[in-house]
Amino acid sequence: MANKKIISVITSALLFTSILLTACTTKEGQKTVQKDTLVVANAMETKSLDPQNANDGSSTRAGMAIYDRLVERSEDMKLVPGLAENWENKDANTWIFNLRKGVKFHNGEELKASDVKFTLERQKKSSRVGFLVSSIDTVETDGDYKVIIKTKEPFAPLLSNLAHNGSAILNEKAVKAAGEDYGQKPVGTGPFKLTQWVAGDKMVLERFDEYFGGKAGVKNLIFKTVPEASSRTIGLETGEIDISVDIEPVDKEKIKSNSKLKMEQTPTLGYANIWLNNAKKPFDNKLVRQAINYAINKDAIINSVLYGVGEKANTVLAPLVFGYNKDIKGYEYNVQKAKELLAQAGYTNGFECKLWVSSSTSQIGEVIQAQLKEVGINVKIESLETSAGLERTGKGEHDMYIGGWTTVTADPDYGLYPTYHSSQKGPAGNRSFYGNAEVDKLLDLGRKTIDEQERIKIYKEAQKLIVEDAADVQLYFPGRIVGMQKNIEGFTVHPASYHRFNKVTFK
Repeated sequence: MANKKIISVITSALLFTSILLTACTTKEGQKTVQKDTLVVANAMETKSLDPQNANDGSSTRAGMAIYDRLVERSEDMKLVPGLAENWENKDANTWIFNLRKGVKFHNGEELKASDVKFTLERQKKSSRVGFLVSSIDTVETDGDYKVIIKTKEPFAPLLSNLAHNGSAILNEKAVKAAGEDYGQKPVGTGPFKLTQWVAGDKMVLERFDEYFGGKAGVKNLIFKTVPEASSRTIGLETGEIDISVDIEPVDKEKIKSNSKLKMEQTPTLGYANIWLNNAKKPFDNKLVRQAINYAINKDAIINSVLYGVGEKANTVLAPLVFGYNKDIKGYEYNVQKAKELLAQAGYTNGFECKLWVSSSTSQIGEVIQAQLKEVGINVKIESLETSAGLERTGKGEHDMYIGGWTTVTADPDYGLYPTYHSSQKGPAGNRSFYGNAEVDKLLDLGRKTIDEQERIKIYKEAQKLIVEDAADVQLYFPGRIVGMQKNIEGFTVHPASYHRFNKVTFK
């Protein structure tokens, strides 16, 4: 194959078209133009459309359009039926899911229980999203439309994890036929199907008219890769982009003041941090990690760079997440305290290190560089494309990297287990390569504790230990700014960034 990243199964006319229009006739016989293509800007390129091999925002956004899950999270974060029309918790370790009948995959195959079994067993082997279903012991089928999941022990976050995009249901036949190329040849049951993918430019999806949830409001959905924040805003202003869910705070007023546009600003389930590589010196020293936390003025970052769109992080779970510990004080800005801790750690004169940033975090990186210099830490900034940064931090090549995590399930297991459990070091999420046996015990216990109040106690205690250890630098809880054309209807911002575009229309 000449280029695995370029997929084209549509006509040449569509290859060069980014916005498609359909003519219709008014009562007076005059032709008007009805837009039937929705263009959505992505800040970074989609890595893979195999939901078990990618966990970044752009891949998830496309995945939500192409796939469905057994269980879904609505915009108000309630668990609702997806491909499973209902389910039953038969006992502490047994779940029964009854599938919808007549659901079609994009290749014409009907969804069967065997596809669900294949998907979950394949997912367990994934280094990226296997943790979501690691507590599943067996997956059994009873006929074509009943799936029986048995867990090794009670597993409280099971339903939440099954609503994650990493648990999207795959077609066994399509996966096996595509082999290693499946990430570029996805087959789902979702409202849109992939028709074209031009690496570094755009992804074109077409409405799947046999979608069990009803036809999408637009015929075509284009995800346009626009890395530069200013270009996403300009694209909205010129009308080339219909929706951008990645508007930077600096452009907030431009969107608000434009009469042709509308804007939504919402809190998120996200957490912005600096991944400190605990496996490298001097970051293997807790005193050094604490010193860095004290040396960074988070309020200055929020006010000067984020224009107030964010809240200072006191812990490692966002306030919207179940189990958030509001009682943790966190690290206040204290230069003297930072210097004292560095001296105790044997770094009276500081040290040199590298800080990796992306285009969206470069300004924050410059502020941090200046602040750390005040305590003797000389930071060299290196800029990486986001996907490269994720790949390399997964391998542990970094000193420090400005990143973050969104607890898309709104369950603390997803916010803490992949990011701080010692078994998850690397691409699964623990890019700080942090490990604490007591934290591991608490996170393991939280997974199998069914009582809600007990779970809250467990996760609050885990947060206290993680913050005390300064596993990373707790920066802020980001807000989200979404800009869109004023004629957009039917789009609702999803707290977990699981935005759905099938209900969108143009008025």
